[in-house]
Amino acid sequence: MELCTQCGAELDEDGLCGMCLLGGALQTNPTMSPTEGIPAGSQSALEYDNFGNYHILRVLGEGGMGTVYLAEQTAPIHRMVALKVVKLGMDTSQVLSRFAYERQSVALMDHPHIARVYDAGATEKGRPFFVMEYVDGIPITNYCDRRRLNTKERLRLFLPVCEAVQHAHQKGVIHRDIKPSNILVTEIDGHPVAKVIDFGIAKAMDQAGNDATLLTELGQFVGTPEYMSPEQADVMTGAVDATSDVYSLGVMLYELLAGAVPFDAATLRKAGMAELLRIIREEEAPAMPAKLTGLGATATGIAERRRTVLAVLRRELSGDLNWIVMRAVEKARERRYQAVADLAADILRHLEDRPVLASPPSQLYRVRKFVR
Repeated sequence: MELCTQCGAELDEDGLCGMCLLGGALQTNPTMSPTEGIPAGSQSALEYDNFGNYHILRVLGEGGMGTVYLAEQTAPIHRMVALKVVKLGMDTSQVLSRFAYERQSVALMDHPHIARVYDAGATEKGRPFFVMEYVDGIPITNYCDRRRLNTKERLRLFLPVCEAVQHAHQKGVIHRDIKPSNILVTEIDGHPVAKVIDFGIAKAMDQAGNDATLLTELGQFVGTPEYMSPEQADVMTGAVDATSDVYSLGVMLYELLAGAVPFDAATLRKAGMAELLRIIREEEAPAMPAKLTGLGATATGIAERRRTVLAVLRRELSGDLNWIVMRAVEKARERRYQAVADLAADILRHLEDRPVLASPPSQLYRVRKFVR
């Protein structure tokens, strides 16, 4: 059996790694260092095309379908923007249709915590592009750890993210790839502001099942395995609704609070395709206190990055917060919060010391909350 040198997965009979091919799906890398220049392929593509009033500076991210550049807008106003364009050679009718849908999806939304669309057009060679707000930020998990935010501060930063995703749902758009690298945090007047980016694989709630399978014709994942809902991993239907984003938000909240995702990337990618899909669909996430215990010595550092000690953090993640997160990441969608707004409301109840809806029914629990 031959194994991939990058992820350790079994190679197929053609010597290709299905996991690495699948894992590259429409992903961008917003955490790329500013010192990393434009890859040769992307740079050569720019030399034979023109973006009008937009001067390309460097690559922000590159996926299977398009490339996102940091660009300088020179007219009618001067500002830095993020410009997304279909890659050379990818201008098939299906890719162009998906790209146009993404552009329209983001343009529909008007929310302070969603990166805005400024403009759209086509290059001299006819490649469509659209121009978005450039968010000079870092993934929400990195920001929280660097600033050593405590549990309550992390929850307060997470709430506007819920509001943004709820806004998208009200516009009929499901994100389908919620993860820390798609939630960037920047500081405005000294205060952290989270922005949701990359609706590249978003889907309209009423769209017929063009993506009713885990794989696109590009042979790539629709989503990211660690944050993917069970229904996204259902190769028979692949049908998703708003509760799919609830699940992904639940996994991200789990990571924000406990310092790790329920099922880590290394385990998933070494499991093989069939086992990976089974884990996503069937295995229940461990309770957050149990996850902390299983991390061993690493858990002490996780607590320190939350300005506390391990015993206190384990106690904080028991009760309300564990019930809230466990309800969000239920495998059966009918047992999850039915809307992102419901998840946010329960978090707010916890912060205000009121009974949360995710708690088991207990008169003693409610009396304690009333006394507090």
